[in-house]
Amino acid sequence: AYSSVSHLGFCTLGIFALNPMALSGSVLQQINHGISTGALFLIVGVLYERRHTREISEYGGISNVMPLYATITMIMFLSSMGLPLLNGFVGEFTILQGTFMENWKWAAWAVPGVILAAAYLLWLYQRVFFGPVTNPKNEKLHDLTPREIATFVPLIAIAFWIGLYPKPFFQILEQPTIQISRSVREAAKNSNVVASTPGEVPATATRTAKAGSPKGAN
Repeated sequence: AYSSVSHLGFCTLGIFALNPMALSGSVLQQINHGISTGALFLIVGVLYERRHTREISEYGGISNVMPLYATITMIMFLSSMGLPLLNGFVGEFTILQGTFMENWKWAAWAVPGVILAAAYLLWLYQRVFFGPVTNPKNEKLHDLTPREIATFVPLIAIAFWIGLYPKPFFQILEQPTIQISRSVREAAKNSNVVASTPGEVPATATRTAKAGSPKGAN
């Protein structure tokens, strides 16, 4: 849940920065959110299916009995943190760069979010996976099945693809984000022009007022 709030906060920042770079990063980060957070929910489901509890205190030392599961979890945690070479980094960095071009203070306020995301995810990983197996119920847990591995492999592959070679995604997003940015800025500019001339009443408004007034009112 905290990861979702963090990701969507970055997406919102990119939207309101309203330049093509930040908008592209925002759209890409929404894709990244679906990949990373979707994988995290699957990861929780794998462990819940075996133990039927989501209490962190029930675990500890899981990497000793489920090493492959621990490895995949770490990859997706790093993706969610925004580690370089993975998809989350590309989206967050692009949003921050685009936002910095518009207002460096907004970007500065967003940077601690990256640090906090790393802090709570690494804390969670340490509690669940590191150390000795403290709960006897976890000693006989079996590692990922072939079907579960087949579920995670495409998500990991896409995470590395976006992280290592995001160019195709940005090429798709380039023109739409430029058009959106230009259209919104022009609309805002026109609104400012109308707002700055309060004495001028549009002709359509004048005709409407006359049509709605009682006969003989003039």
